[in-house]
Amino acid sequence: MMRDPVPPLKSLRAFEAAARHLSVKAAAEELCVTPGAVSQLVRQLESHLGVRLFERVNRGILLTPAGRDYLPPVRNAFRQIAQATQRLVESVDAGTLTLSVTPFFASAWLMPRLQRFRDLHPGIDLHIVTSTALADFSRDGVDAAVRHGAGRYPGLRSYRVASVEIVPVAAPSLVERHGLPAAPAALTRWPHVHDAERKGWSLWFQANGVDDVGLPRGPSFDDSSLLLGAVLAGQGAGLLPAAMVAHEVGAGRLVRLAQPAHMETFAYYLVYPEARQDNPKVAALRDWILSVE
Repeated sequence: MMRDPVPPLKSLRAFEAAARHLSVKAAAEELCVTPGAVSQLVRQLESHLGVRLFERVNRGILLTPAGRDYLPPVRNAFRQIAQATQRLVESVDAGTLTLSVTPFFASAWLMPRLQRFRDLHPGIDLHIVTSTALADFSRDGVDAAVRHGAGRYPGLRSYRVASVEIVPVAAPSLVERHGLPAAPAALTRWPHVHDAERKGWSLWFQANGVDDVGLPRGPSFDDSSLLLGAVLAGQGAGLLPAAMVAHEVGAGRLVRLAQPAHMETFAYYLVYPEARQDNPKVAALRDWILSVE
């Protein structure tokens, strides 16, 4: 087995050019090297692979069966590198900034304020994608994200953007079974549904002076709409933004179990990798989003 399965890039480039032209001389002219250098690089690649890629015939070259099989994936790899590079350059040149947000934050907070950012930074085109999962910054092409939680994300810069009024709600069937809680402590005996981090109820109880509530039990959801669906189905009491459940409460499909309240720790946070702290587009977004109300 070869020590390094990935051959040297220069040798691959020489092979691809020579195979495309079926000419060492033409490949040399394209790569701005001598024909001898192309031949040497191809021989190095053949030695690395332990396979002959070309047949030398009548002062020309032909691909061997192994060479014909090897050419398409090598050519495709160079094409993918070229396309990825072009996308990157175009993104930088165009001033595009990709921001991942939750659907609720996008509709309730971001959209009413977005024109202000466009007025301040006409050279930055925001590309907004909605997701409930924390972005994988190394894979998703996302520059920054806004997420709802406690704000502690290892390896990421985190800035509190806004808190929203949170209210505990439940389906009428669950209220009939347990009765309206006379005090926050009574809700410790209720079944609960949770956000993905399973920290919301603990923080809510702490904010209401209730300690020792034990480990969070019950299903958790990484999407607020799914959590809302579970509450409507009577699976447990849930903590949700007051604005999000106002219509359901008004229609009698949900019952408010306590007054809405701001939970300062449990809020929306702007997050991005440490390495992007000085990126001009990210800095412009950070300075704007932390300044608006």
